[in-house]
Amino acid sequence: MSNVPPPTNLRGAVDLSSLVNRPAEGTPAAAAQPGSAALTLPSLYFEGTDANFNDFIDLSMRVPVLVDLGTERSEQWKQFSPVLERLVGGFGGRLVLVRIDVDANPQLTQAFQATAVPTVAALVAGRPVQLFSGAVPEEQVKDVLEQLLQLAAQNGVTDTVAVEGPAGEPDTAAEPAPEPPLPPLHAEAYEAIDRGDYESAIRAYRTAIAQDPRDAMAVAGLAQVSLLARLSGHSADKLRTAAAEAPKDAAAQLGVADLDISGGHVEDAFDRLLSVFPSLDATGKEEVRSRLLDYFEIVGVDDPRVAKARARLASLLY
Repeated sequence: MSNVPPPTNLRGAVDLSSLVNRPAEGTPAAAAQPGSAALTLPSLYFEGTDANFNDFIDLSMRVPVLVDLGTERSEQWKQFSPVLERLVGGFGGRLVLVRIDVDANPQLTQAFQATAVPTVAALVAGRPVQLFSGAVPEEQVKDVLEQLLQLAAQNGVTDTVAVEGPAGEPDTAAEPAPEPPLPPLHAEAYEAIDRGDYESAIRAYRTAIAQDPRDAMAVAGLAQVSLLARLSGHSADKLRTAAAEAPKDAAAQLGVADLDISGGHVEDAFDRLLSVFPSLDATGKEEVRSRLLDYFEIVGVDDPRVAKARARLASLLY
């Protein structure tokens, strides 16, 4: 996971002036005014809309606001979103989470360039920070959130939220709910990734999938850690040189496609492999097909770029 990039100005990047600055029920506008003695909110979790989002921009002047963009049509998002909620709860009020339905809020979807589901971004001091797309392993998400808090501290955004109790008083004594333990094989994979033992992580994920072929997080995790294993120890310059020198070689093109996926250049990776596909022999075509299926899991099967690439692959196969 790369370092959190410096923020840019959301109001300048996309015109939000048409958004009505009207607090909806449950939004934090009243409590979030700068200079107030304490930051008290009804919850750490909110629903963001085109109509109420300016409230969260204001809130981000005091506490980092994590933005989770998804759709109920996405099974991957519905599985990933509770993970994000659990992680936010574990930071004891140092983060607030806002969920956005991309189907119902086109302006925010455009503002955050949400071409994949889930897309996770943040607001710090009124400015957006793009974090990641797709379902990322939990330990990597936690690392990103810790980096986000460091960035927030550098920008003077260091308040902590006190959640309002049933009687309207701040519930300052409440502890975040303990995180449920990971399934044993997932925990084994994360520990292996932390120590750089990608082969052990691959074995753990494969075992998890063998036990439950519907374990979507294990399928995505296997694709992601396999990518890390393939790139480990390789020079980007050498991989690109090899691909340039052998434009019809499947292995050389797969190496650069791995680089592109790891760097977020999704469409470049898809186009490279789909363009070389017709010129390959049967073995090369199978290697490319298999690798593309891994990429689809990494990017997210609901991503429109995946749908487009999948259709193109099907036309080449049939």
